[in-house]
Amino acid sequence: MKVKTILVSQPPPKTETSPYFDLSDKQKVKIDFRSFIHVEGIEVKEVRSQKIDLNNFTAIILTSRNAVDHFFRIAEEMRFKVPDDMKYFCQSEAVAYYLQKYVVYRKRKIYVGLRTFPELIKLIKKHKSEKFLLPSSDKLKSLIPEELNKIEVTWTRADLYKTVVSDLSDLENVVYDVLVFFSPSGIESLFKNFPNFEQKETRIAAFGNSTVAAVTAAGLKCDIVAPSPETPSMTMALDKYIKVVNKK
Repeated sequence: MKVKTILVSQPPPKTETSPYFDLSDKQKVKIDFRSFIHVEGIEVKEVRSQKIDLNNFTAIILTSRNAVDHFFRIAEEMRFKVPDDMKYFCQSEAVAYYLQKYVVYRKRKIYVGLRTFPELIKLIKKHKSEKFLLPSSDKLKSLIPEELNKIEVTWTRADLYKTVVSDLSDLENVVYDVLVFFSPSGIESLFKNFPNFEQKETRIAAFGNSTVAAVTAAGLKCDIVAPSPETPSMTMALDKYIKVVNKK
C-alpha cells in the first residue's frame, strides 16, 4: 500500500528547516506531529524524600534540556543558590547552549561532550575529585549509571521529572499509513490510549534498538527501522521506504 499520511510521535519541529518538511514536499505525503508522551516535574517534597542535599555537590551532569530546566526549578523551589563555581558537564552542544537560559555562560565552568554519554564520560573522568549530581527522569537509560560506575566517580542520581503518557483520545478514529516511534514509552502510550489497537495496514517505524524491541514485544510488525548505515536518520529511512512502496 502507498504511503500518504504519517504521524510522528514527537512535538512539531520548532524550525522551518526540518527534514520532515523536506520529506513531505519531496514525497507529497502529509506528516502530522503529536507527542505521545510528555514530561512533568516531580514535586519538591518528593525530591526531598530522596534525601538530596544540593549543597553536597560540586558538579552537575546534564544529559538533556529537561534536566537543565528541572535542576534549576528544584534549586529555586529549595531556595538553593547555585554557586558560581559549580561545574556543568553537558552531553551535547545543544544542552550547553540551552544552559545559557539560567547562567552567564562565559563566567561558568562548562564542559561539553560531542553527543553521546560515553563521549561525555571521557571529560568526567578527568575530574574524578568532583561530587556529581545527575538530574534524571524516572526512566534512566541503564548505560548512564553503568558508565559512571565504571570510572568510579562519586555521583548521585536525583529523579526530578517523569515521563507521562499523553491523552490521545482525539485520535481514536484517525488512521495513518505510518506511525513513527522513538522510544518504548511511545509504544506504551499507544496501548494505554488504545488498548484494542490493531496494526492492520498501518506501518510502524521505530528509531533505536530499544524501540524496535518494544514494537516486537507488543506484537506489532516493525516495517521501517532506523538508524542504519544506509539510513542514519528517521527521515532518510522513511524516504527510502516511501520511494519503494509508492512506485507500485
